[in-house]
Amino acid sequence: MRPREVAGKTLRGLAVDLVAEVRQLDRRIVKAASDIKAAVVDSSSSLTELCGIATLTAGKIIARVDSIHRFRSAAAFASYTGTAPIEASSGDVVRHRLSRAGDRQLNYCLHTMAITQISRDTPGRAYYQRKRAAGKSHKEALHCLKRRLSDVAYQQLLRDSEAEPCGGPGTPVGGDSHVLRGRLTPRTGASD
Repeated sequence: MRPREVAGKTLRGLAVDLVAEVRQLDRRIVKAASDIKAAVVDSSSSLTELCGIATLTAGKIIARVDSIHRFRSAAAFASYTGTAPIEASSGDVVRHRLSRAGDRQLNYCLHTMAITQISRDTPGRAYYQRKRAAGKSHKEALHCLKRRLSDVAYQQLLRDSEAEPCGGPGTPVGGDSHVLRGRLTPRTGASD
């Protein structure tokens, strides 16, 4: 299309600029995704072996959790991810709700994992169906599944950290250095 009037030429120019910008953003997205995939592979994480966790989700979990050893238990990890149940009972009605606190991005990763597992023939789906058969609503059963998957992710991260040399990221190796995210870095004092 080659318009002859000024308004048409202006609209065409804007459309060409917009298409070029979208193409540039697409290239940046593809590069970022490949960089994240390379980082996940380099981390030797086995999170992608879990149903519902793809490379980008694994990258988000690894980046946001940092060292799994900063959590004293699976319950502490669940509290951090916002999947630990909080009692919200009133009178004779005993019920629980999920915490609105915690890392919402990690909670979203677990939610994606739960929805994926419900849609496929997995142990997560069987667990969800048992909770539904026990009288829980869809939302309550999903909350239970997310809490269970939080424990699964925690155990997987623990196994990954035990397989890493030097005991995992952030582990002191003696002297004036420590391992952080796979790199040996010198410790610096407060006066440095």
